[in-house]
Amino acid sequence: MDFEAVIGLEVHVQLKTNSKIFCSCSTEFGAPPNTHTCPVCLGMPGVLPVLNRKAVEYAMKMALATNCTINKTNVFARKHYFYPDLPKGYQISQYELPLAEDGWIDVETEAGGRRIRINRIHMEDDAGKLIHDESRPVSYVDLNRTGTPLIEIVSEPDIRTPEEASSYLKKIRQIVRYLNISDGNMEEGSLRCDANISLRPRGREEFGTKAELKNMNSFRHVQKALEYEIRRQSALLLDGKEIVQETRLFDASKGVTHSMRGKEEAHDYRYFPDPDLVPIKIDDKWLDEVKDSLPELPDEKRERFVSEYGLPEYDAEVLTGSVDLAEYFEAAVKLYPKPKKVSNWIMVELLKLIKKEDHDIASSKVTPEVLAELLSLIEKGTISNKIAKKILEEIHEKGGSPSEIVEREGLSQVSDESELSAIVEQVLRDNPKEVEKYRAGKKKVMGFFVGQVMRQTRGKANPQMVNELLRRLLDEA
Repeated sequence: MDFEAVIGLEVHVQLKTNSKIFCSCSTEFGAPPNTHTCPVCLGMPGVLPVLNRKAVEYAMKMALATNCTINKTNVFARKHYFYPDLPKGYQISQYELPLAEDGWIDVETEAGGRRIRINRIHMEDDAGKLIHDESRPVSYVDLNRTGTPLIEIVSEPDIRTPEEASSYLKKIRQIVRYLNISDGNMEEGSLRCDANISLRPRGREEFGTKAELKNMNSFRHVQKALEYEIRRQSALLLDGKEIVQETRLFDASKGVTHSMRGKEEAHDYRYFPDPDLVPIKIDDKWLDEVKDSLPELPDEKRERFVSEYGLPEYDAEVLTGSVDLAEYFEAAVKLYPKPKKVSNWIMVELLKLIKKEDHDIASSKVTPEVLAELLSLIEKGTISNKIAKKILEEIHEKGGSPSEIVEREGLSQVSDESELSAIVEQVLRDNPKEVEKYRAGKKKVMGFFVGQVMRQTRGKANPQMVNELLRRLLDEA
């Protein structure tokens, strides 16, 4: 039987505010355990939460960027459950009246484009973090994260493949980084994902029984966990067995999921409006201010790169992958206004070096000014492409100026015709058999001659002039 996967994602995004959502404690990552806490985020009796306005604005930005309708009135609710890292005994979240609803984003996969609908975006405060001792049956709790502002982005069950799920998650991270509302770092937990997946016979409308997947801290883990779950559920259904609705954990080391706990149709969280927080009222003035503060978003920037710079779709997709990369490209093009050449050098040469060293473009020693200078030296004929690549590697590692390196190391390209003619003629005299082969029709020998000239000049000969001189002398009867 041919099964179809039905996947929905719940994505939690930590907002990059300086302080927590209901108190003034710092949200800085990496502080010593339990140092960024106060009576409010520790849930002490008698304390009162005060809403962080910046957190609401960040949430509104994400709602607008994902085509959601923002509810002019939204309400915080208490979501009751006990867990050791939730000191209040309840989470402040939103239930019946969330911040925003009915949005969508478009994603691209190898199979083509897909529109994934968003059911809702709501705000809530984060819980703490448990650290389990591997040598003893002991767990420790760090409450620094407690009260960090979150938005939860709940998709509709529109995702059909693990690849689509990974692309959707990457698009969410790209958008929050463009908006500068979160660093979207899955390894540090500022972007977390739970996935709900069920299978059904292809063509059937009814949903199957779903499993919820947790403990996935990378795009690859999300994709691998869903791929495994599809295989597991398919095997059970083909054997005539039932799928149990449950929560499962992904074991990244083994590439499998295993049962964590059973899950009923719905938890009774005993939601009710938080009596300490008044409803949020969003008027047109506030909404317009947030709209006006939105930057150019990834899809808009990609389309502009195609229309304004004449780039292929693929180039534009790569270069708008991050804000820093897009800004780097535009800064370089301002200094060296040949977009396609700049694009090629960034994508083929520079990104290769950056990925190899696990750096980012913003911290690269090869600044837009350096790249523009390097490309200008190539265009003037001062250096060859081959020499330029070596200079790029040196600057990436040690820094410096292309012109200074060329002068210091004597790397200027040899473009003097008389000097090159003498070298070419000597190479032909030293290799009479290869000359005969060329004149007998074996044109591939040309590469041998070019290589010999380059060796004689330590790679500094002007390749175009070398080829022209060789053809002129070899084609003489």
